Amino acid sequence: MEDQRALNLGSEKELKRAIERINLLAKEVIRQRRKTGFLNSNDLLSRFMSIIKDETYLRDIIISFLLAGRDTVASGLTSLFWLLSKHSNVVSAIAQEADRIIGENKELTSFDQMKELHYLQATVYESMRLYPPIQFDSKFCQNDDVLPDGSVLKKGTRVTYHPYAMGRIEEIWGEDCLEFKPERWLKHDGVFSPENPFKYPIFQAGFRVCLGKEMALLEMKTVTLSLIRRFRIELLTPPSPDQHPRFLPGLTATFSDGLPVLVRNIHPQP
Repeated sequence: MEDQRALNLGSEKELKRAIERINLLAKEVIRQRRKTGFLNSNDLLSRFMSIIKDETYLRDIIISFLLAGRDTVASGLTSLFWLLSKHSNVVSAIAQEADRIIGENKELTSFDQMKELHYLQATVYESMRLYPPIQFDSKFCQNDDVLPDGSVLKKGTRVTYHPYAMGRIEEIWGEDCLEFKPERWLKHDGVFSPENPFKYPIFQAGFRVCLGKEMALLEMKTVTLSLIRRFRIELLTPPSPDQHPRFLPGLTATFSDGLPVLVRNIHPQP
């Protein structure tokens, strides 16, 4: 592989060309937005462009949104609806909260309304605790270091952590760690309360926190809310109580057989 990279041959040559095409796409997106004007726009790209002057950094942000967020959001939504199909009480709680905050049969009209949907936020977090879109991740030590438990790491050491396993550790989450329980994220007054990101590293933590975290959460909540309020979604093959999804090998968690569902309109047209 190193030889192919040095000589620009084979898969390394194809990878280089693919990266060049992606970079050109990102640059074109930025160019077009500058052409149409961005200073008075409120979309996410325009806001980044108004505060970031480093062209390379801006390009990398665009690529992150275009590529990194697509498969992970899809994975998170698939797992979430698999869980909701087994917990109709959670579906009802989300719908009742939406009717109370937004209004029955009314559309979501503001970001402030979304922030008041604490049970929906808790449901999304709880789903990703059990089925994180990225089930394991690795980092490499830039310098020699010592972990809090005293483990000595040399420069270049690969350290892998496993959010999928961490979400199932009783010492971290309690005796009910295997249960899908959105209420664990709510205070007594029903307000969502996040955990330490190092305990819940779904979006990583510290300086490496995911740039698209808030965008991904907003996408997942918006899609979930829209579908729940309009449709009844049932699995074609109802799962047994002790059944768990099977995933394909890969960086992003993907159901091996997809998620075949039957979708029914809750409010059919007369």
